[in-house]
Amino acid sequence: MTEFIPPAKPLIGDEEREAVDRVLRSGMLAQGPEVKAFEEEFSAHFGLGRACVAVNSGTSGQHLGLLSSGVKAGDEVIVPSFTFAATANSVALTGATPVFADISADDFCLDPAAVEAAITDKTVGIMPVHLYGHPAKMDQLMAIADKHGLQVYEDAAQAHGASLNGTPVGAFGTFAMFSLYPTKNMTSGEGGMVSVADDEVERLMRLYRNQGMEKQYHNEVVGFNTRMTDIHAAIGRVQLTKVGAWTKQRQENAAFLTANLEGVTTPPVADGAVHVYHQYTVRVPQDRDGLAAALREEHNIGSGMFYPVPNHRLAPFVGDGTVDLPETEKAAAECLSLPVHPSLSQDDLERIVAGVNALAKAGA
Repeated sequence: MTEFIPPAKPLIGDEEREAVDRVLRSGMLAQGPEVKAFEEEFSAHFGLGRACVAVNSGTSGQHLGLLSSGVKAGDEVIVPSFTFAATANSVALTGATPVFADISADDFCLDPAAVEAAITDKTVGIMPVHLYGHPAKMDQLMAIADKHGLQVYEDAAQAHGASLNGTPVGAFGTFAMFSLYPTKNMTSGEGGMVSVADDEVERLMRLYRNQGMEKQYHNEVVGFNTRMTDIHAAIGRVQLTKVGAWTKQRQENAAFLTANLEGVTTPPVADGAVHVYHQYTVRVPQDRDGLAAALREEHNIGSGMFYPVPNHRLAPFVGDGTVDLPETEKAAAECLSLPVHPSLSQDDLERIVAGVNALAKAGA
């Protein structure tokens, strides 16, 4: 049996281990100088031109970003349903209501027309997800937000280094959250990084992550403990030195798959967009689940379904059943993410192509 090709793979080397050992030897393990340096280096590396705040997870970052932006009970935030549940969860955790809008067929991101149709007098913001590493239609979404006096909160969990017309994701909205989960394009072991456009949002973020304190024992707000440790930040700082090369490799791997796959619809890239391929997601028009199972069983190739159950059909968010999101439902039935991570060899890529093409031809 050939070696299994996993759908995703954390990349941790000796440099990360040495960085952790350095922090352990220092005796300063909680939030400290490594976190501060990581925040500054992250912003500079991705050209964000704004402050960054490190937290213990992407979901924490999204939640605290919304609270710091003033989102509260009674408000509505427009979100895609075709995404991980943390997007809608973060809105619900503020007491606000996530309102689901449909996606565009070409990039799997929020459809601007669907967003505008979903705006009510309770809408305070729009939360686009740069899904799979492809930027959402930010020019159109920002114009809609400006027209209606709304904020924009970017879910950039999967999009480190993506950009649109030269502007990096994370530099458009009131804030943007980047996940640092182990299988993301870069990791800190676990964590999140939030870029913020406004000094007051930044100040509140830092309060909320630290029990509501800027000065010890002088709590200003009811806060949380969502700090990043110096151990995690040290890992993230090393990963920042590698993510550029990894992204280039992901893009080259994706180009090879796009040039050679048959029987599936490969992911398009919009004009002016830089796609960083957190996932390489194809559409399988018939029997997606059967093809995924056959890839695993017959070719020892892993794949992923992101996301087979849209948020609006999850138990916490099922409403009156009248939500009509046809592109979301179609994507949930057809999408399959193939391995594209930087550790793939040329032989691995050729195996993926051969397996998918054979199964697609056979109607698996």
